[in-house]
Amino acid sequence: MTDRFTRWRDMACQAHVPTMVRSEHERDFRATLRVLQLGAIQISSLTHPSLRVERTRKGIRQSDPGTYCLALPLRGTVRFAQSGREAECGPQDLMFYETSRPFHGWIAPHDDGDVSHMVIQIPRDALPQSSAELGRLTAVRLPAREGIGALLSNHLRETARQAGTLTPADTARLSSVTLDLLGALCAHHLHAEPGAGVEPETRRQVLRAQIHDFIQRRLGDSSLTADVIASAHHISTRYLYTLFDDQDLGVAGWVRRQRLERCRRDLGDPHLRSRPIHSIAARWGFPDRAHFSRTFRAAYGKSPRDYRNSVQYDDGCA
Repeated sequence: MTDRFTRWRDMACQAHVPTMVRSEHERDFRATLRVLQLGAIQISSLTHPSLRVERTRKGIRQSDPGTYCLALPLRGTVRFAQSGREAECGPQDLMFYETSRPFHGWIAPHDDGDVSHMVIQIPRDALPQSSAELGRLTAVRLPAREGIGALLSNHLRETARQAGTLTPADTARLSSVTLDLLGALCAHHLHAEPGAGVEPETRRQVLRAQIHDFIQRRLGDSSLTADVIASAHHISTRYLYTLFDDQDLGVAGWVRRQRLERCRRDLGDPHLRSRPIHSIAARWGFPDRAHFSRTFRAAYGKSPRDYRNSVQYDDGCA
């Protein structure tokens, strides 16, 4: 029914920016839209049949939040034309476009199925690069098969997948990590030579984003220390400490908090109720039961067992 298409189109325009949207499937339109607010960043996950979108100068005059958007295809193809350029990207790619300039977009499946993609909206002043620099990246295919593109792509996919488990404190921290990765991606593609023309703070953001990802992938390793992290990134341990100066916790504290958050998440997961607490703790880098219990209580005000029971009670499963 065309009413279903109209309602979804209006919802999508309200979540993003007003655009002209058309589809060959308007009479039998089936689609989804999920939105996650990550601080100043908005992450939308969409599935739908093929679409054509257009943002006109008139639409820009009527409403313009002044944001950059990052397209991340999951299934199908996204093609955009803006600022005299046109690019097409698939599931191994990323692509920027901006709301303050007209654009045309074509979003289509590879076969008869639906398209699945993500749209990440970033305020113009949230990235360290200038508008002129970012303008060079719009409607340009940015590979995401490896390197910083893969780090960002995987981070965004996993963040969207875990949206239902995130607390307000989680989203605030993830917002910072996401902006670091976005800034790193832009810096990588704007400067062909590593470090050439890159501001010191941008280089710090790139390195910090890489270190965050390194830590996240090794949280279960109880031998993960500042010396190990620094050595893996070819920097001194002292410099590693300076990279974490503005995060209040320091390196060890940041690692500990990430481990505790994973434990807290698993203890609250109804699918893991039969898994012993010490097994969950060991999985996330706490091999000593007593130490884990003390650390968890200090962080959350309850023992791991009491926390698990309270979550189950709240869910009506006590």
